[in-house]
Amino acid sequence: MNTATMERPLAAVATGEAAASRSLDLQFSTAHEMHEGLDKAVATLIETAKASACGILVTRLHPGRFQVAVDESVPFGETYESIAA
Repeated sequence: MNTATMERPLAAVATGEAAASRSLDLQFSTAHEMHEGLDKAVATLIETAKASACGILVTRLHPGRFQVAVDESVPFGETYESIAA
């Protein structure tokens, strides 16, 4: 059973909805789900990051809760991690 929840869909979006596909909010209940879910989220955003010539930022909001986003402050081709204060 997968308990990861995504607040934004991973499906391809129309041009008018492109901004919504630039970030994903995720919540996990186990470490295994977290690793697998974050890998999938990053893979999903790679094409958007390529089109924007940006990298991807993974932010831990609190235990088990993450945001994965295309971020202009991250160099193209790289993925950075951060912890929200």
